[in-house]
Amino acid sequence: MQAWRVHENGEPGEVMRLEEVDRPVPGDGQVLLRVRAANINFPDALLCRGEYQVRPPLPFTPGVEICGETEDGRRVIANPALPFGGFAEHVVADAAALLPAPDSLDDAEAAALHIGYQTGWFGLHRRAHLQAGETLLVHAAAGGVGSAAVQLGKAAGAKVIGVVGGAEKAEVARQLGCDLVIDRHSENVIGAVKEATGGRGADVVYDPVGGEAYTQSTKCIAFEGRIVVVGFASGSIPAPALNHALVKNYAVLGLHWGLYNVKDPAAVAACHGELTRLAAEGAIKPLISERVPLKDAADAVQRVADGRSTGRITVIPEGAGR
Repeated sequence: MQAWRVHENGEPGEVMRLEEVDRPVPGDGQVLLRVRAANINFPDALLCRGEYQVRPPLPFTPGVEICGETEDGRRVIANPALPFGGFAEHVVADAAALLPAPDSLDDAEAAALHIGYQTGWFGLHRRAHLQAGETLLVHAAAGGVGSAAVQLGKAAGAKVIGVVGGAEKAEVARQLGCDLVIDRHSENVIGAVKEATGGRGADVVYDPVGGEAYTQSTKCIAFEGRIVVVGFASGSIPAPALNHALVKNYAVLGLHWGLYNVKDPAAVAACHGELTRLAAEGAIKPLISERVPLKDAADAVQRVADGRSTGRITVIPEGAGR
């Protein structure tokens, strides 16, 4: 079969190689899946760079979430078992963790429903306890992670403010349903949030960016507000001033969604049921900006790594997908 493999760490476009390899062999409790669609996530770039919290042995295939097909023809959502990641024609995955792909979504959309939306749901509901009528501020609102949070926030009845970088991404955020879009390239984020909220600030901030975005959040967070830290796409990990959190009476909440797979897998399954319901109702729908063939995966991962993408880019092996 064909699979992209990384033999040394570096930038995805430089170190990913498309090779002919043997199909992976399932271990105990695993199943072989044919890849119908593999969604690109920022962690795929971190894997290539050797900067992710999980470091599979070299060589490995990146690709952390897919829509696949079992040998008996079922469409499922899965996290491939590294080092046999999703940018390949076949993967292995833990049988107990397979989730049914929603009938309301095609393969690319189903592949993108999992990590980003699970992270958004747990961040907004389990960690921040977002309430209807509250104001939600989403950084990188046009990206894969941010776009999911925007849709989930609207589904929860919140007023959603999206922060983006550039006019093209601003238009995407508007189409996603943001009540207000702030272009950080041309607008003052702090001032715009305060003006939109009558000086009160955002009740919940969803931050997959870190760096300056986190600093801005602390300056426009409401009384009893909650900042949910889900990643550091900017490459800069902030050092929170806890005296500031004390004086302004806000909370900083960390979210590592992958831990729920280990600590509370039943909650992950229950969340998938809720996401499936919301998808069937049309309240959420993954934003697939591109569907690229397997041969173009390295370039696509690099564009995600560089922040040059909107929504989700999904890799479709030849002859796969619907």
